[in-house]
Amino acid sequence: MESSISRTNLNCISLSDPDTQKSVELLKQACLDSGFFYVVDHGISQELMDDVFAQSKKFFDLPTNEKMKLLRDEKNRGYTPMLDEILDPENQVNGDYKEGYYIGVEVPADDPQANRPFYGPNQWPSDEVLPRWREVMEKYHSEALRVAKSVARIIALALNLEEDFFDRPEMLGEPIATLRLLHYEGGQKTGQVSNPSKGIYGAGAHSDYGLITLLATDDVVGLQICKDRNAQPQVWEYVAPVKGGFIVNLGDMLERWSNCIFRSTLHRVVLDGRERYSIAFFVEPSHDCIVECLPTCKSESNPPKFPPITCSAYLSQRYKDTHADLTAYSSNKA
Repeated sequence: MESSISRTNLNCISLSDPDTQKSVELLKQACLDSGFFYVVDHGISQELMDDVFAQSKKFFDLPTNEKMKLLRDEKNRGYTPMLDEILDPENQVNGDYKEGYYIGVEVPADDPQANRPFYGPNQWPSDEVLPRWREVMEKYHSEALRVAKSVARIIALALNLEEDFFDRPEMLGEPIATLRLLHYEGGQKTGQVSNPSKGIYGAGAHSDYGLITLLATDDVVGLQICKDRNAQPQVWEYVAPVKGGFIVNLGDMLERWSNCIFRSTLHRVVLDGRERYSIAFFVEPSHDCIVECLPTCKSESNPPKFPPITCSAYLSQRYKDTHADLTAYSSNKA
């Protein structure tokens, strides 16, 4: 464990604050500095937040053979086992010491939209195994998307765009929104405590793929950010959990959209051996959305740094780059 790592201070944005300009300034400062900030007073009840964590724990407490029945499919829905994901292959000796569960936008299998990447039916544990589980997760997915859209309106204003820029149908009107439950097993179970010098991490260093991520965590510290990925040596800082609130960060897609004016910051999870639960909500625009330099983020002296790309093509490649090939599990799924 790196004992010299300090805690960082992040700006805190209240979604109930009537002073929109204050929120815009706080967010703009955060996005230029680290791409991370807190969001509180978001309207999701503490009761629902607690329920989602309780239901998540119930799933991860199931026997491995039960969880493997819901192994993630080609649509990236369902269970991801320990070590399934390797986010920092240059520095990790194994994969991430975490297990997860993906829940996306529910689209029936017979709907033409289900043929698109990241759309389709979710995998759900049966009511006999986990009663109310689907109901709680779908409610939280809906509420988290509402919060994400509120944050996106502040981001739009911070980029000198119209407030409803991201509300349009081709943006977040038909979003790719993915809930991911995460469980980092304690050192007593895995025999592993995070040790960066040996390449052992709860989650390897990475930046998120998409637009924005809303992260809810328990009270176990583990998330670290590196504000300058090119610094040698890199300086890592812990992000303190915030009870009932979200840790929000910008993804690579927004950095690309903003022509690198706003930051998508490297982060990782380094644990001291305690068990940890977190719930991430990844929000991206619609499949066909063209991600190209925003008009307010380019000039003669700062021309576009990236070519245009569709959201779907970009995300598909990023998922493929970081997850294990599903054929590796073919003999285990029963």
